[in-house]
Amino acid sequence: MTSVSRRLLGRLRDVMAGSGSAQDRLDKVVKLIAADMVAEVCSCYVMRAGEVLELFSTEGLKKESVHQTRLRVGEGLVGDIAAHARPLALADAQIHPNFVFRPETGEEIFHSLMGVPIIRGSRVVGVLVVQNRTMRHYTDEEIETLETVAMVLAELLVSGELVNRAELVPVDGNALLPLRMEGVKLNGGVGVGVAVLHRPRITIQRLVAEDPDAELERLKKALTGIKLALEELFSRPEMRDGEHRDVLETYRMFAEDKGWLNRISEAIRTGLTAEAAVQKVHDDTRARMNQITDPYLRERMHDFEDLANRLLQHLAGGDDQRPGAADLPEGAILIGRNLGPMELFDYDPKRLRGLVLEEGSATSHVAIVARALDIPVVGRVKDVLDKIEPLDPVICDGDNGQVFIRPPDDIRETYIDAISQRQMRLAVYARLREMPAVTRQGVRIGIHMNAGLLLDLQHLHDSGADGIGLYRTELPFMARSSLPDVAAQTLLYKKILDQAEGKPVVFRTLDVGGDKVLPYWNPYEEDNPALGWRSIRITLDRPAVMRSQLRALLRAAQGRELSVMFPMIAEVSEFVQARHILDKELEHERQIGNPLPSKLKVGTMLEVPALALQLDALLPMVDFVSIGSNDLTQFLFAVDRGNPRIAERYDSLAPAMIRFMRYVSVKCAQYKVSLSVCGEMAGRPLEAMALIGAGIRHLSLSAPNIGPVKTMVRSLDIAALEAYLNSLLKSPDHSLRNKLKTFALDHGVVL
Repeated sequence: MTSVSRRLLGRLRDVMAGSGSAQDRLDKVVKLIAADMVAEVCSCYVMRAGEVLELFSTEGLKKESVHQTRLRVGEGLVGDIAAHARPLALADAQIHPNFVFRPETGEEIFHSLMGVPIIRGSRVVGVLVVQNRTMRHYTDEEIETLETVAMVLAELLVSGELVNRAELVPVDGNALLPLRMEGVKLNGGVGVGVAVLHRPRITIQRLVAEDPDAELERLKKALTGIKLALEELFSRPEMRDGEHRDVLETYRMFAEDKGWLNRISEAIRTGLTAEAAVQKVHDDTRARMNQITDPYLRERMHDFEDLANRLLQHLAGGDDQRPGAADLPEGAILIGRNLGPMELFDYDPKRLRGLVLEEGSATSHVAIVARALDIPVVGRVKDVLDKIEPLDPVICDGDNGQVFIRPPDDIRETYIDAISQRQMRLAVYARLREMPAVTRQGVRIGIHMNAGLLLDLQHLHDSGADGIGLYRTELPFMARSSLPDVAAQTLLYKKILDQAEGKPVVFRTLDVGGDKVLPYWNPYEEDNPALGWRSIRITLDRPAVMRSQLRALLRAAQGRELSVMFPMIAEVSEFVQARHILDKELEHERQIGNPLPSKLKVGTMLEVPALALQLDALLPMVDFVSIGSNDLTQFLFAVDRGNPRIAERYDSLAPAMIRFMRYVSVKCAQYKVSLSVCGEMAGRPLEAMALIGAGIRHLSLSAPNIGPVKTMVRSLDIAALEAYLNSLLKSPDHSLRNKLKTFALDHGVVL
């Protein structure tokens, strides 16, 4: 079949390069395919506007059906191939439940069918089909041949000669008008600059190869170039340690993936050039991955996409072919579909003002790297690449998940003023760094920092935080390709404690599941993952994972204070089980003679409302409690924070929420147990003010929010606030937000 494929590709190349209209060349192509594959029918369907597949050419069906027969995506076998972007081979197509008979084609006499999607850049642009009268069982080699042919045919379909390109890449609205686009916040901050399109598609000039062995050698050299570039990156001083190094270690694993490389090599052996083979395997993989719902697996597709692009660049003449990387303008907003984990390092972070992605999630590798580099990121901005041109003025509002393209002068000036004011506020906050967070009556409020990356530790001392109130240990687990062992975890936790320089650090044990998927655990499909097998439920079911983490924490803290917090405890018995595992590990370390922590504090997150009804049983067992307001809000109000239709329906400043906080604070004070809040509420000055009024005296928040919250605390009359808030607790209002804003205004509280 390989010889058939090469012969066919050679003939197709001659036809495609020949004279005549695009329709004439397409008619010759389908005739060639039918003859070479010994098929009575070969038909080419082209995607038209409105997700409709139109029969554009056929050899074997009735000619009058050309440009007359149309199928919606998902309709019939052809529509099914387009909808799922995967091949279909049937010995008896007419008994398939999706078969649709169109009398104008005359296909009732043909039984077997083989069809493949025609893909260009992850988008299905058509379907190529062969049919036979007999019940023919098509082989995997024949499917592979037809897929290879379809890739060559894609060049003709997207050339603009057959169908207007606008139908293949729909663009809504006038591309010159100002435009505001919505996305999701992947990293906060605001950037104003000009658009730099991340890696425009590399045009492959040569699709069919004369010498497969020479192409395989070119592929080998390109892979060597990528590996050398990785080694150079690993040798940089800033790459010596940290989670971003783990991210790139995972990337190196993908670069050595045998299955991926073998598929490229096989495509070359069928007669494609190295470039065409890389593109074919990438397009096939991406189209299939688009059907996957698991967030981690979908994000890992971007690692392969990065590799494919880098291979194409090396094959095209070297890594310096990347547009925009060398001549990056000052104040660049990088726009792309998505980025792999290595790609931000190709751009000068001092010139980058923001990153806008059509895809992406908070768990993607590029989001982790961007947070480490403090670059604002807005993700899931649908079709942004279709609506923007290079060097267009852009505002990337990471705080609100918005992107302004070609903004009017008044909007641009407003954002520039906001950035200027923000810088002035930052200067004020910097002067407060060494000043205590005390109210006007002298009540001390503990201001702690949330962290999840080793790079976050640089903000601990710069921000003036009292310590780390929440260290999310799951991020290093998510950045790796396999479960980190005790030694690797011990090294990381020791570095965290070393860099904290004596300030307290509260380590939350592994909190994964739901939308935080680990690559080395098979995801368990659930109807409602937020309420499913996640967090402490996973680690209690897999105690070896918890034991290894607790052992690493104990060894890292030798001779120092260690605070351990268990997440998503729903009932006291779960805490007892977790504490029992910790005690066993403590005894194990004692027996083998390892130095122990100078002091061990053990606490729990309070996110599940049921635990609040067991505080009399819980509080005698714990040293501290931390309320996770994010999950608590969605559990208390039965609201899915990921559902945009209801995510904002319930306010965190509702009377029920404040009463809950007040109840827990009174109980903790009764048992002399330290209480903090570490969710998003703690990082917003108005919400933080309400928490203090409800009796909370410790807040843990992200580093950028410490200055605003500390400023609020130092302007607060806590006695007046508590008296006012107590009068509102029985209010039937939907929210206390506006009343609290009025209080702040009347009492000179700086928000």
